[in-house]
This record gives sequence, structure tokens and C-alpha cells, in this order.
Amino acid sequence: MRSEADYAEVLKGFYAYFRAVEDNIAPFVTAEVLPDLAERRNSSYIKNDIETLGGNVDSLPEATAPTVNNVLEALASLYVLEGSIMGGPYIVQMLNKYGVNKGTSFFEGYGENSREMWAGFTAVLNKYAEDPATYDHAVEIANQTFYNFGDVFTPITSAN
Repeated sequence: MRSEADYAEVLKGFYAYFRAVEDNIAPFVTAEVLPDLAERRNSSYIKNDIETLGGNVDSLPEATAPTVNNVLEALASLYVLEGSIMGGPYIVQMLNKYGVNKGTSFFEGYGENSREMWAGFTAVLNKYAEDPATYDHAVEIANQTFYNFGDVFTPITSAN
């Protein structure tokens, strides 16, 4: 990923997958469940970054998010997305080394509030994961979310 065009193509994978997960979890992860939901990074930031780089979201890779059936499963899926955001500042540093200095609003994460946002999210997740009987399945959903995320990039990396 050594150009803005390459970066925009990678972002399309992020956008497609984040949007797929967000669509699946929307009925379960509401502001009532996660009070700071509106403040969290989401696919709209990625779309904005793609457009800032001169791209569009007309042609996206296929993205399949795991099916979720309740709040805990939805939070387990969101755990993967939130975790990926935490590493974003390192991605921004790498991009800057290659001369990509725009279209990074998503990966800038929560800035100085990153630790607080992560702690807030994990507190909510832990609250819903108090029943040991549901823990293993929640971990399965998180793992599936992670693996499916990687699948989105197979055609992108094959093309580059």
C-alpha cells in the first residue's frame, strides 16, 4: 500500500465489512445498550476517507458478517471492529511514511480518548457476558467476525 489509490482500495474492504457488521448488529446494539454509540467510529468515517482520496463506494468487495441473534453476540462482533480501531494510529503512521496524509479520519480512532472508549466498550461487553454459559458462543462469534473480515481482503490482495 504505497499510494492513495491503493489505500482507497483497502478502505473499500473495511467499509464493506464494517457496514455489513453494523447492519447485523443494529437491532441489538442501541444507545440503550451502548450509551456512547453515536460517538464511536463507524463505516461513515471510512466512506468519507474513501471519498477524500478521490474514490467512491460504487464497487465494493463481498463482505459477509456473522449472523447475530442477541445483544451479547452483537457486542462480540463489535468487539472485533472496536479492536481494529485501537490499532489505527499505527496504521496512520505507516501511511504517512508512504506519503499518504489524507483520508485517515477513521484510523485516527478516538485520539486521546482511545483508552476511555475501549474501557467503556469492554465494561458494557463484560456486563452482557456475565453468564458463563454464553461465553463460549460469544467467543465463537468474535472469532468468526475476525475471520470473515480477513476474507474480504482476499480479492484485494490478489489484485495488487
